[in-house]
Amino acid sequence: MVERIPWMTPADYEIMIFFDEHDIQVSPKVLAANIDYDRQYVSKRCGELSDAGLLKTDGSGLYQLTQTGHAYLEGELEASDLSRED
Repeated sequence: MVERIPWMTPADYEIMIFFDEHDIQVSPKVLAANIDYDRQYVSKRCGELSDAGLLKTDGSGLYQLTQTGHAYLEGELEASDLSRED
């Protein structure tokens, strides 16, 4: 069971689950089309998840799930283990 993180939105979980099920790099635009959220909102949420170490980007605008992200989804991390860079 995944521990809920107070700052995360329902979209954040859908973003992470998409990446967990598809081991690929995608842009927020492609991601948004696949999870039925607005591209700008998905882009913002990807940035937040990246700041927390759950997603990573290579600088080209493509994101993918990190090992930390996988560990979180597997229930191996607690919310207190994750912090965002503010």
